[in-house]
Order: sequence, then structure tokens, then C-alpha cells
Amino acid sequence: MNVRVLLTRPWIWGFAAAALVWVAILAISGQGGGQTVSLALSLAPYLVVVGLGQMLVITAGPGNIDVSVASVISLAGFVSVAAAASTGSVVLGVGAGVAAGIAVAAVSTVAILGLSVPPIIATLASGLVASSATLSLAGGFTAVPDPGLRELLNLRPAGVPLFAVAVAAVTAAVVAVLRRTVYGRSLIAVGQNRRAAERAGIPVRRVIAATYLASGALAGLTGSLLATYIAPTADLGTRYLLDSVAVVVIGGTLISGGRAVPTGVWGAALFFILLDGLVNLVGWSTAAQNLLKGGLVLLVLFLAGGGARTPGTSLPSLRRRRRPAAADTTTPGETTDG
Repeated sequence: MNVRVLLTRPWIWGFAAAALVWVAILAISGQGGGQTVSLALSLAPYLVVVGLGQMLVITAGPGNIDVSVASVISLAGFVSVAAAASTGSVVLGVGAGVAAGIAVAAVSTVAILGLSVPPIIATLASGLVASSATLSLAGGFTAVPDPGLRELLNLRPAGVPLFAVAVAAVTAAVVAVLRRTVYGRSLIAVGQNRRAAERAGIPVRRVIAATYLASGALAGLTGSLLATYIAPTADLGTRYLLDSVAVVVIGGTLISGGRAVPTGVWGAALFFILLDGLVNLVGWSTAAQNLLKGGLVLLVLFLAGGGARTPGTSLPSLRRRRRPAAADTTTPGETTDG
């Protein structure tokens, strides 16, 4: 496989790195490779789900990032378990967790679009509100996760976690949304050039609002399921802030926006889960692990030239009518509809 193919298919890097780490684990531990892969496939889907939401936000363009995902995951875990225990319905419990994520994202969206607050500040503030709510719920919390849902999340037919298969299907759906829907093409266009997207008649504010709400919903879903798989704790989502950004960047999505690589999130998530196993195996501390992850993200950004796009990148076709000539304010040679 030549270098050009690797550059045009950035998702390959994550899977290649995961394979290298897997080989290193086998060499050090001498344990069965199948068991290691099965464990990685049990943990990676949770990171993939929240990573897909973060990927959509980052794709929206420079400055867009959701730093509230960690707090949302912790809050949704408590809300979901409590709702399921009080209603006796797992569906209502998971739905309550997703709704909590959407509510936090709605606060961020209002601040970003209504008050012109920078996304990192808006999501940080909403995350602090979510953290406060989480601490309030954690005091004296006695509800326990639903055993039926936990059993389902641990189901591994033929050694392959059923949840991993479900998340793979979700990933395929995200790919289809980005490639074949107006929203997906609009999001890519907004990320590539927001001003040109506005001139092309794309409802930019609506697209950005939908993107942050989707990120909140996916973070809420992650928290709901993760709390059942492990247990609801106040720091349940702590590690997912850095990791959700890292898997997006390492997976090939441009940090400057305009290009999303959902498949790459899977490869990077497997790499990170296996990397955690490797550094734990050699006895590294959590601080050292975070330092390594941060260094890897910086390395990827350096190799990608800071995530800059090639000049002249055009907007994807949205099949929209051009505005009347009288309303066209572009300069000669400039295009607005790709």
C-alpha cells in the first residue's frame, strides 16, 4: 500500500496503530490474542459513540468543540439508572439519560448561537452545571443498574460483543447521513467555509444547533449504557473528554472542520483501549497515560499540518438553486454552491 493511499484514507492509521499495540501486548503478556481483542471490542464502542458526536461538532469548523461530554456522561448515568429503577422500564431509563444530554446541549446551543459565546466556553459552562447536578444526584444514590440491560451489554455471541455490532451499525448510519442527506452535506460545507455556506443558502445556525444536540444525545446515550455496564459514579465520564477528541483527530477528521471520518473513530478507539491495556501492563500512571495521549494528538496535528485543508477546497453539492443574480455578491471566479 503506497503513501498516497494512506494519506487519502486516514482511517487506516488508527487500525494499523491498534494492530501494533495488540502485537506488543501479546509479546509482553503472552496471553491469547482473541481474548484481548474481545475485551477491546467490549470497551471501545462506548468511546466510539461519544466520539461520533464529538466528530460531528469538530466537523462544523474551527473553534467548534464540545467539552461538556464528560459531564454529560456522568449525569446521564445517574439519570438513566434512577429513571429505570423508578419506572421499571429500561427504555424509559435510557431515554431519560439521552434527554439529559440533549438538555445540557440545548443550554450550550443557546449560549453559542443566541449569545455568541465561544463554543469552548459555552460547553464548559454547561458542563459545570451538569457536574453540579451530578454531585447532587450522587449523594445518597441507592438505585442499581438494570441486570437485564447489563446482561445484554455483556452478551458475546461467538466472542464478539453484541453491543459492538450495534455500534458498528450506528457508525454505518452516520456515514450514510454525512454522505447522502442534506444535513450531512450541509455540515461538511459549513465546516469547509461557513461564509460560503451562508451565501449558498444553507441554514448554518440550524445545522450547528442540530450538531450540538446530536453530540449531547450521543454523550447521554454513552452515559446511560456505561453506567449500566460499570456503575454510575460522579467521575464516570472524566476520561472521555480527552479521549473523545483524541479518537476524532487520530481517526482522520480534520480539527479545522470540513472532513469527517466516522470509520477512523473506530480504529482510533480500538487503539486507545489497547494502549490503555499496554501502559497498565507496564505499570504507567494515569498522568503518564494522559501525557502520552496528548502527545499523540499533537503529533497527528503536526503531521497533518495543523489540520489545514488544501486551498481551493469546494463545497459539496447540495442541489440547491443559486440565488438570483441581483443578490449574488460573490467576486468573479468565486463559487457558492460547489
